[in-house]
Amino acid sequence: MTALTPSQARAALVPGPRRAFPRRLPWYVWAGLALNVFAWVSMWGRLGFWWPYMFFPLWFGFILVLDGLNVALRGTSPLARGPWRFATLFLLSSPFWWVFEGLNAPVGNWRYRLDHDYSPLGYVFWTSLDFSTVLPAVMEMAELLAALPALRPQLAPGSAGRRLPAPAALALIALGAAMFAAPFLWPRYAFPLIWLCLIFLLDPINNLARRPSAFGRLLAGDWRFIVVLPLAALACGFFWEMWNSRALPGWSYSVPFLNAPPYIFGGPTPHLFAMPLPGYLGYLPFGVELFAMYQFALLLLRVRDDHLGI
Repeated sequence: MTALTPSQARAALVPGPRRAFPRRLPWYVWAGLALNVFAWVSMWGRLGFWWPYMFFPLWFGFILVLDGLNVALRGTSPLARGPWRFATLFLLSSPFWWVFEGLNAPVGNWRYRLDHDYSPLGYVFWTSLDFSTVLPAVMEMAELLAALPALRPQLAPGSAGRRLPAPAALALIALGAAMFAAPFLWPRYAFPLIWLCLIFLLDPINNLARRPSAFGRLLAGDWRFIVVLPLAALACGFFWEMWNSRALPGWSYSVPFLNAPPYIFGGPTPHLFAMPLPGYLGYLPFGVELFAMYQFALLLLRVRDDHLGI
């Protein structure tokens, strides 16, 4: 597959004469759908010796479907713009989620249910492989939602937006650092901050470096960008929780005030799958956090173009 230059990728977003929608779908949409369904049936039905290892195939297939839908609707996608940069999303995703594993250590909001004992090396390998699907899934979903006219960001993809005043940026970074530390100091009460701290810590740094940032888009009045990322993470969150509901390995939650004492509503709150309903609110800032982490990683790697279509 030939990689598109950033200018070609952006030009591809301009509508033009198109074939019927089914004919615009690339072949790998059907391969991804077949892989997703095969993994889903294997995982839930405990079929074959491979069923405990189906999380990555399940999500890789889903990501291919999302990417193909982006090609059909927008004429471009992360994979179409360059296979290597598409692969980079997977490579960066694993260390990103390991950061959240570290943030979860003091609060213990989620824990994993395993089908059997894994060696330390085996555990790290399989979990890292599964974690590699988080970032590409959310970014693909964000691009798909951005194809809707009502949600299409007003600024061009890759735009840095307006720059924060330096004192305001430094204050936000300091607030982010305090948010980062708080769950380690007061885990029972500060646990929601793990879904906010990295926005305030990293996004202002990206903004000052003139990288795309949520604060830069917000200052420029691009509210749709601020809506698309949270909705993308929430949509992926529904599928994470739904597929997890009968999966093994899987995860369960212990969230103070919601499904673990002390209860804020006198008892456990209603659940959708394993997640307490109010817990889905955490997915909203999570999408922005992933974006900030991705831009910060590219800043450290000195890669200018983020290769995204939002």
